[in-house]
Amino acid sequence: MQGYLAEKASQGVAYDLRNALFEKIERLGFGYYDRQETGQLVTRLTSDVEQIRTFAGSGVVQLASAAIMLLGTTVLLLFLDLQLALVALATVPAIFVLLLRFVQRIGPLFRGVQQALGRLNTVLQEDLSGVKTIRAYAREDYETDRYREVNDDLLGRNLETVRTFANNFPFVFFVANLGTLGIVLFGGLRVIGGTLTVGELIAFNTYLGFLLFPILTIGFLSAAFSRAGASAARVFEILDAPIEVEDKPDAVALPPVRCRVEFDGVRFRYPGDEREVLKGVSFCVEPGQTAAILGTTGSGKSTLVNLLPRFYDVTGGAVRLDGHDVRDVTLSSLRSQVGIVLQETLLFSGTVRDNIAYGRPDATLDEVEAAARAARADEFVQGLPEGYGTVVGERGIGLSGGQRQRIAIARALLVDPRLLILDDSTSAVDAETEAAIQESLDRLMREEHRTVFVIAQRVSTVRDADLILVLDEGEIAARGTHEELVRTSELYNEILGSQLEPAPAGG
Repeated sequence: MQGYLAEKASQGVAYDLRNALFEKIERLGFGYYDRQETGQLVTRLTSDVEQIRTFAGSGVVQLASAAIMLLGTTVLLLFLDLQLALVALATVPAIFVLLLRFVQRIGPLFRGVQQALGRLNTVLQEDLSGVKTIRAYAREDYETDRYREVNDDLLGRNLETVRTFANNFPFVFFVANLGTLGIVLFGGLRVIGGTLTVGELIAFNTYLGFLLFPILTIGFLSAAFSRAGASAARVFEILDAPIEVEDKPDAVALPPVRCRVEFDGVRFRYPGDEREVLKGVSFCVEPGQTAAILGTTGSGKSTLVNLLPRFYDVTGGAVRLDGHDVRDVTLSSLRSQVGIVLQETLLFSGTVRDNIAYGRPDATLDEVEAAARAARADEFVQGLPEGYGTVVGERGIGLSGGQRQRIAIARALLVDPRLLILDDSTSAVDAETEAAIQESLDRLMREEHRTVFVIAQRVSTVRDADLILVLDEGEIAARGTHEELVRTSELYNEILGSQLEPAPAGG
């Protein structure tokens, strides 16, 4: 019964920790992920939680049992013979000093083991995600060596913990045996002197074993405690991490917006970086307008659009929708009116319908199909073995890059956003498909009066934009329509000639 209840309790601890960790990870800001390795996070949710679970089960019960036995045996020894008890207990402080030094040394070692395991998981995760790139460049041997190097580090750290055990516990046993030797010597002299019987000495020595056993048990458990403590510290680093972007206590729901977007002296730098990515950016986009963002590499294009749904918070100035500062409204009400199609398309394991309806799980099949038609995805989806019920693999394996992007566009359109953000969202489709998608997007923008921000790589995307912003080193170097910038902006013409692709046929 004790074993069952202990295991049930430990599984409950692990269950609650996993839920709490995942819930926190879902809400941490993007700045946190910019500083953390995926492998380290996976290790904390798996291996570190398991170390805590193991100690929370058998370890806690054994520790409590050892403490009770130690206390009870001490009282019994003092009751039987005060002098012999004092001789026996004289070694106890020395044992606890040795154990304390052991715990202080082993704790950082266990933390290093978990960190090395996290690095190993990071390499594994990177290689599994990039297996095609590895094969394409024939880097299998290099990646094998890289994995072996991290694995060697993990092995070395584990062996160091083993050596720490080997270098400390023999001394603990030695001191414990000194206590037994003292009892036999001092008690034997008293037997010879006639003040103690042989039976009493044997009984006392037997009880002494009940004193040393819990001490040694506590010693062994101290290693498990140190390991669980190191894992707990890593787990609570996540649980105690501040959420950089969250609702204010007095945040209000954002009402349905016409979506007038205003950047007012916006400044931004990434957490831990002193370099400003955006430096006092100010502009205004009226409802229903399309704003194209262009700029040199590292000029802050993606950063600018990431501030609209509050993936990050500005470090100066303000971003407003219809006059509402995005920091003063709830995240759910803000993001429910924003549709985003990123350059790197992510699909989840599940059906095509589930992926398109990810933002609106209650959407009907007719609504899903309408969004797919608008994104020019309906035709190829209907050709799949089970149509919209076809299951796609992890990250959309089985679909081409262009097909994945069209599903992502359909997913964004289905939520009927008032603000649509396209981060080079047609980069993986051919020219004919890009022209068809662009035509549909243009029609949807005009008919629904959506405000659109687009980071583009093709001339056709920016030619018809109502406002083009040219960024350079975090500042707006030029703004205006295509015709105005062709006449007035040297930087725009350089980008036009060097970075943008020609307009597709029919675009």
